[in-house]
Amino acid sequence: MKGALFSLLGGICITMQGIFNARMSDAIGGWHTTVMVHIVAFTIAMIIYIKVRDGKGKSFRNVPFLYLIGGSFGVIVVFSELTAIHSIGPAAAIAILLVAQIGTAFIIESQGWFGEKRIPITLRQGLGLTMMLAGVILFQL
Repeated sequence: MKGALFSLLGGICITMQGIFNARMSDAIGGWHTTVMVHIVAFTIAMIIYIKVRDGKGKSFRNVPFLYLIGGSFGVIVVFSELTAIHSIGPAAAIAILLVAQIGTAFIIESQGWFGEKRIPITLRQGLGLTMMLAGVILFQL
């Protein structure tokens, strides 16, 4: 239940962030917005980290470099999403983003990449993903 609630909260926040970022980029531009978003996010994350201190700082040495740069995907996410919202609107942009996100997660799980438990693809999952893709295409017509 906790995972589902955090997923719901994350989905709501991703949508709101995309719309807010698109509006901010109207005023200051896409790359300026991307920088501002990450400065604000870093500041908030540091404040929370300083208050909570739930990790072990020295453990960074045990994390593979590939995983340490994972946050850099955020730069691409923010710029791509705000650009897409400008081009095709919030609902269509988020719909495509969600299908891409689920499809990527589906491939990663099915292949067992990045330390994920390998989960074989089922017919139901394939049909579900296909139906979602068809829904996005219908949504665009």
